[in-house]
Amino acid sequence: MNIWKISIRNFRFKPLYTFLGILTLSVSIALLVGIQQMDKSFRNQLDNNLGEIDMVVGAKGSPLQLVLASVLHIDNPTGNIPFEEAKGLMNNPMIDKAVPISYGDNYKGYRIVGTTHDFPVFYNAVIKEGRSMENPMEVVLGATVAEKFGFQIGDTFQSSHGLAETGGHEHAAPLTVVGVYEPTHKVMDRLIITGLETIWEVHHHEEGPIDNEHEVNDDHEEDDHHEAKEEHHHDEENGVHENNEKEHHDDQGPGQEITSLLVSFRNPMALLNIPRTINENTNMQAALPKFELERLYQFTGVGVKTITWIAYAILVISCITIFISLYRMVRDRAFDLALMRSYGANRFQLVKMMVYEGFMIAGTAFIIGVLLSQIGVYFIFEMITDQYKQTMSLQLEYKELFQTAGLVVLMVLLSIALAIYPITKMNISKILSHEK
Repeated sequence: MNIWKISIRNFRFKPLYTFLGILTLSVSIALLVGIQQMDKSFRNQLDNNLGEIDMVVGAKGSPLQLVLASVLHIDNPTGNIPFEEAKGLMNNPMIDKAVPISYGDNYKGYRIVGTTHDFPVFYNAVIKEGRSMENPMEVVLGATVAEKFGFQIGDTFQSSHGLAETGGHEHAAPLTVVGVYEPTHKVMDRLIITGLETIWEVHHHEEGPIDNEHEVNDDHEEDDHHEAKEEHHHDEENGVHENNEKEHHDDQGPGQEITSLLVSFRNPMALLNIPRTINENTNMQAALPKFELERLYQFTGVGVKTITWIAYAILVISCITIFISLYRMVRDRAFDLALMRSYGANRFQLVKMMVYEGFMIAGTAFIIGVLLSQIGVYFIFEMITDQYKQTMSLQLEYKELFQTAGLVVLMVLLSIALAIYPITKMNISKILSHEK
């Protein structure tokens, strides 16, 4: 007799129980695989985006916010710090590399970061086409930005004030694309890189006319004893450009500010001394990205563990459902099984039939569960990309997938072992004579 064909027919004998077993088991597998994949991808993405950054220095406030804003670029900065004060820290012999960054503008949600040529080194980013920025108002695009908007070398666009995709006014000065970076699969891909001078110059020119207009209006309201001051403002309006240019360069000097400073240490001793010195003796704040992200893992880990335990609970329920389905099949078809025994089938063949049915349910549920997890994770990552401009790769670890499959196999085997117990105690003569 063909045990395999009989198992397939039994598989369809009670469709409701079969459906419930597949449904609950596939949901538990989808939750287990999906949460493991999201947690793994989330951790890898954060670790990769750290690059070689050991410390972030910025304005006083939340250290986690400082790291999220300056390293991952998914939060608002805590404020600005004087560039001159940051320069003093950059000359510390225990610091290997210190890169200033300044931002406050965006292009359709993608942040424009003013920095130096050392910033791409943190992420091992290289120019794919074009060149690096050399003059103010020149930008180099991350791979994701260039692909999304289709910019070519020489194209221009206008940045918007603020970090939100909508609501900010556009700056008058256009930015020129001079280069595009190779894909790094890190935060660099979704940034627009320019020089510090660009950020300063855009905001300086924007604030300049407003201040001059305010001064001119004040001049018309002043009394006669302010005539000297009025003449000075009339000189500015009539084209004394030398003084304006001097003031512009002065603003880029001691009065300029940056958002934060990204630091890489020369040795582990610096990690112990420098952050404490900065936090205790300056108006700036030092945050350690690895430490802060580990705290973030602890916060998110509670939710991950909760969902994981829920998935385990559903897995247990699904295995109980499979056990009930198989057990009822044995009880309801006891006469047929006894008849098979009378025609020469042994207990092993009947047990094998039960095993086939159990693993058909488990195999179908596993395939559906993995597909559901991939669909769910894909839509979640698309939502993250749309909201945070953060591209995350779908990483399916086969090791963890096999571990989940092994756990499902063990639970199904346990359900089968309990369900086949009536077969081992079957009294053929009583069943065939319809005796109880």
